[in-house]
Amino acid sequence: MAMSVLYLYDDACARTFEPFALTRPAGEMRAGALLVRERWARALGARVGGHVTSAHLAAFDESGAAPVVSSGVLPKGSWLANARFAPALEALGTADEVIGGDSLAAVRLASDVDVASLLDGTTNLGSLAYQTGSRHPAVTARGWWMREVWDYIGHLVPMLGDDLPILGADMRGALPLGAILVGHHRVFVEEGAHVEPAVCFDVSAGPVLIRAGAHVHAFTRLIGPLYVGEGSIVTTDRIGTSSIGDVCKVHGELSNCIVIGHSNKGHDGFVGHSILGRWVNLGAGTITSNLKNTYGTVQLWTPDGIRDTGLPFLGTLFGDHAKTGIGLRLTTGSVIGAGANVYGSAMPPKAVAPFSWGEAGEFATFRLDKFLEVASRMMSRRHVALSDGARAQLTASYRLRWTVNA
Repeated sequence: MAMSVLYLYDDACARTFEPFALTRPAGEMRAGALLVRERWARALGARVGGHVTSAHLAAFDESGAAPVVSSGVLPKGSWLANARFAPALEALGTADEVIGGDSLAAVRLASDVDVASLLDGTTNLGSLAYQTGSRHPAVTARGWWMREVWDYIGHLVPMLGDDLPILGADMRGALPLGAILVGHHRVFVEEGAHVEPAVCFDVSAGPVLIRAGAHVHAFTRLIGPLYVGEGSIVTTDRIGTSSIGDVCKVHGELSNCIVIGHSNKGHDGFVGHSILGRWVNLGAGTITSNLKNTYGTVQLWTPDGIRDTGLPFLGTLFGDHAKTGIGLRLTTGSVIGAGANVYGSAMPPKAVAPFSWGEAGEFATFRLDKFLEVASRMMSRRHVALSDGARAQLTASYRLRWTVNA
């Protein structure tokens, strides 16, 4: 029997998840150890056919990612899953509906669906499902809803604790030669990873998993739960309770963070309870605050205004291709828009609009041609070309860039 095809749907709520929604579908966000796309593919045993999302992302093109489907039909019998739900990494039974908690998370389409009918994000998945009981019962899935953009951080610790033993089940569990072990949880090191002697695995609070091609330098303290993706390099200091994607560089102190992939924190400076989009570069000494002096909950800029997150810890959300200069300090609950280049000795405002260039009080708009030149140059350093599709998508995102209202 042919493998089912899965499409990931960004509903209207997902399309407000800035600073990321401007440049990427929600299914290409990292939630726990894996991308949401990867989580759904495992849960349903399905091939991902693409993302149904905002029109300006039609040309989205990223290595390994699923394309955006902006026209045609989704065929009867294929799956349509809400990209704001991150299912646990376990296979689901045969069914036509997936219930996540108290909400419908995915449906098998009862008939062909015109993609144009989904483009505004307001379609209710229930209207597209086979009726429960007509062929198979609904299945209830363990997982986590991202009801707000900060939930990726709020759910990170329990998600990693759940993910890592599953992902590490087929990996060797022996401690690397010369390593130091603290705690009782497992250490998983995939074949092809390089862990130098004198690395400390502190697994007191959760496991650590190192993917193939990753390189951990001597005298680094890895604190679980922690995921280090393929080809990433982590060097010295305390790096823990984080999900680090593929081909990243992390040095200095990192805590409770998500690094989507291909990003660089190569120098000293504390970064905590933050999300780094793809192709982010943090200058030496960039520091994020993640706790208010009042110990109260953190407020965050959103497209709907300043919101109380309810979280006592929240650092900075860095959009794709964001850059910081050396010594930049960022206050609690900051948002740096995609493509922004921020520097200077003064602390910038809590929200910096995408494609901004400058420092506190002196921001200008980054010229599109210059931005694309910088993006291409950075990507080529990792042997990745900025494709024509990616140029077109970033150009469309640039033209729809949001502003920050005081």
